[in-house]
Amino acid sequence: QVQFVESGGGLVQSGGSLRLSCVGSGSISSFVVMGWYRQAPGKQRDWVASINNGGSTDYADFVEGRFTISRDNAKNTLYLQMNNLRPEDTAVYYCYGEIWRSLEVLRTWGQGTQVTVSS
Repeated sequence: QVQFVESGGGLVQSGGSLRLSCVGSGSISSFVVMGWYRQAPGKQRDWVASINNGGSTDYADFVEGRFTISRDNAKNTLYLQMNNLRPEDTAVYYCYGEIWRSLEVLRTWGQGTQVTVSS
């Protein structure tokens, strides 16, 4: 089973940028959809963005054009480029991948990477 490891989080000032990476331990081409969620302290986990194997992307409204999701199947890596970061973007960011079977959707999660945006 493919596992995901995120990296790229850290501390950044408001208005700064970070690029998160999510590397699969094996091929990610079987994941029909991949994406990112985030969870701030004391809050529910919120969906951020997703991308399918065809390259179609979707974003949560709060992204407001600041983030770009991409995937490189050859490198087994999912990315999230985050620009113009705000303090409210502070959260643990989790990547995920979905494999669609006839009767179920199997989702695999990474362990998360902390993003902290200071004002």
